[in-house]
Amino acid sequence: MPSSVEQAGVPAAGGRFAGPFRFPGMTAAAALVTLLALLPLGFVIWTAWQTGWQTAAALVFRPRVGELLANTLLLIAFTLPIAIVLAVALAWLTERSDLPGGRVLSWLCVAPLAVPAFVHSYAWVSVVPGMHGLGAGVLISVLAYFPLLYLPLAATLRRLDPGLEDAAASLGHPPVRVFLRVVLPQLRLALCGGGLLVGLHLLGEYGLYVLVRFDTFTTAIVEQFQSTFNGAAANMLAGVLVVCCLGLLGLEALLRGDARYARVGSGAARVPARVRLGSLTLPCLALPAVVLALALGVPLLTIGRWLIAGGTAVWKPDEIAAALGQTLLLALAGGLLTTLAALPMAWISVRRPAAATRIMEGSNYVVGSLPGVVVALALVTVTVRLLLPLYQTLFTILVAYVLMFLPRAMISLRASIAQAPVELEQAANSLGRSPLRALWSITLRLSAPGAAAGAALVALGIMNELTATQMLAPNGTRTLAMVFWARSGEIDYAAAAPYAFLLVAISLPLTWLLHRQSRRMAGR
Repeated sequence: MPSSVEQAGVPAAGGRFAGPFRFPGMTAAAALVTLLALLPLGFVIWTAWQTGWQTAAALVFRPRVGELLANTLLLIAFTLPIAIVLAVALAWLTERSDLPGGRVLSWLCVAPLAVPAFVHSYAWVSVVPGMHGLGAGVLISVLAYFPLLYLPLAATLRRLDPGLEDAAASLGHPPVRVFLRVVLPQLRLALCGGGLLVGLHLLGEYGLYVLVRFDTFTTAIVEQFQSTFNGAAANMLAGVLVVCCLGLLGLEALLRGDARYARVGSGAARVPARVRLGSLTLPCLALPAVVLALALGVPLLTIGRWLIAGGTAVWKPDEIAAALGQTLLLALAGGLLTTLAALPMAWISVRRPAAATRIMEGSNYVVGSLPGVVVALALVTVTVRLLLPLYQTLFTILVAYVLMFLPRAMISLRASIAQAPVELEQAANSLGRSPLRALWSITLRLSAPGAAAGAALVALGIMNELTATQMLAPNGTRTLAMVFWARSGEIDYAAAAPYAFLLVAISLPLTWLLHRQSRRMAGR
């Protein structure tokens, strides 16, 4: 049985643990998915090569690119630390303190994921028409994306062995030092995974920043393609965006390290004692109250106000029913397919943490930083030139969703598989089970909550996706996001409100599923 130190995330002797049985089929499947994920990146490189070095250099090394780079880096530099501190504080208050209504608040802290980022902007711009620039981008980004950090942090806090904290407290360490020295290091995997997701969203988001008039690489790329269809200039910008993503991936891999987070034994079966807040209850309750008022109250009240202003005239049953049905079909199919595609890479990234595995894993994340328009153009080029019958088909748009949302499913699966002890797979193998049967009967069952959470995250992303859907979906496709964007682009906020309302309404059950599955992982 591993020591409590190993459970805290410290590698066993030699920094590694015993490897699993051989499963070459899983490695081959992961390699195939990785090659597919590299298609958009290959499209960017191919375009750069066709453009020529002199033209490419002239397009990259110009003041406009420097301005966009500064905007993007400032956005990440301000948003990530604020979101991390906020998510850690909310996770600790809802999971480790006696804050009143903690269970309800824990779900409400996930619920902002039900509000698409561009709907957040739509709401704030409606309330404060002059809201724009970096400050607006940071505020709305934090409110829209902090649940991506809160969710894994809260789930990890529920599963931690309280014996480690008790041991530290018995040595005379005060509560603050126990948290900093014992609890916080065990949150490293959740912080890295959630921070990476937030960072990738900041790099690839389009609608949020257009509405608050804040220029990033993504908004500039989309403008290039939509206004002049200047593929060379847009793809050079996409190349710089890929470099930013690689830097983010490198930082995440460095901070994550090679620590082990699974245990074979049950550890401490008891639930950690909750900290009594006492006189600090009201001030601590004010934090989630203010955050939820801004992240949920403002969008919901704004949508309600526009629905009342529009009256019954804005509800068009036939158009709304068609958009709702198409949105649900794409979200469910894309969520399932993306989760299945992410499984091989998630498994080998945990079971075979080698340099080659890290490179393959990083390749799957690169496409997540690219805006949907770049992924779409790569698939348009391939299908038009090589596979014309697949152009603007359901198959092509589902492939695009897999490429774009693979990181969401992979991070959730990776965290779940990391907590499924490899020794159980080895024991099953020694008893004569094949690698596939052992994977299905043990690892996948233990990882099912993470798989469901990943599929729900992917479905949420697909329902809110705009640019790739517009370019790749079969003719006649009109999702809720597409119709909302068309109406809000015409400054007809009342006509856009029903679609914003439905996007939130069908997304809320998915956030509840995410919350429920994360609690089930902790047996609570």
